[in-house]
Amino acid sequence: MAKMRIEGSFVATVTPFDLAGKVDFGAFRALLEFQEQHGTVAILFMGSTGEPTLLNPEEKKQVVVETAKMKTGRMKFFYGCTGNTIDLVIDNIRFAQANGADGAIIAAPPYLCAPERDIEAFYLEVADATDLPLGIYNNPPRVKTDLHWDNLLRIFQHPNYVIHKESTKRVGQVAQVLAAKPDVTVMCCDSPNLGLVVPTMSLGGHGTANMSGNLIPAEMALISTPWKSFQDAKDFRQTYLRMLPLLHFNYSEINPVAVKSLMRAVGLPVGALRKPLRGLEADALAKGLRIIQELGLDERYDYRIRERAALAV
Repeated sequence: MAKMRIEGSFVATVTPFDLAGKVDFGAFRALLEFQEQHGTVAILFMGSTGEPTLLNPEEKKQVVVETAKMKTGRMKFFYGCTGNTIDLVIDNIRFAQANGADGAIIAAPPYLCAPERDIEAFYLEVADATDLPLGIYNNPPRVKTDLHWDNLLRIFQHPNYVIHKESTKRVGQVAQVLAAKPDVTVMCCDSPNLGLVVPTMSLGGHGTANMSGNLIPAEMALISTPWKSFQDAKDFRQTYLRMLPLLHFNYSEINPVAVKSLMRAVGLPVGALRKPLRGLEADALAKGLRIIQELGLDERYDYRIRERAALAV
């Protein structure tokens, strides 16, 4: 069977909450429709942008069950299934698959700081336990475990792995992976501080697994388009450089503080962050709102800055 191929903008969505602090599935539907209308090819629920460690086990299951009902077939739905043990990760994946997931994304178990060889074995054992398409999130800033390209390329020989997202600063690692031509989609984080987007796309990467698409889905869809012509590269450069101030703002605080605060301020139905995270204060938020206006994004997306900004602080 041919592997699943995803190319383009893979958006890690926020988790919206209502005024009572509960997961807001009506808002989820609106956010997904917004993504679908602007060229997003896949959604990741309960990635680091979705505040997964602040959701209880029952809420996580509810997110899978209820959002999977919203699938239209135009976007793939992946779910973050990271956990502290192999058994928990496998249980998470099996639950997601049983309830309609298209795939699962896994980071290394957090806090363990395990050796690379042990995490490699972990990924292979997990893949042996399921036939759901899987993705690896190499994210040492969050989990403190980092995989070398040798580990990654051995893992990618397993037929169940279809996606790799890199969130290090090592351009050389991305180059080594792409040079080896594994049968996986190679994507990178959209953080400008990591500096991976330009080299990943120029070396033949397949897109970005991003969180800025929550605010600028059409622009991230263009930035994430694989280069097949000089025009693709030219369009990428123009859009990436123009959006750079917003990308920097989105990563000015630990994800998802800045992006979710700004989404709320422009009228998107996301609610507040869960404690201990707090939304941006007035001055910091005002900077993001100025960027939105200077780039003309308020008009492009009909963002209601003047009506909503006061409620977001």
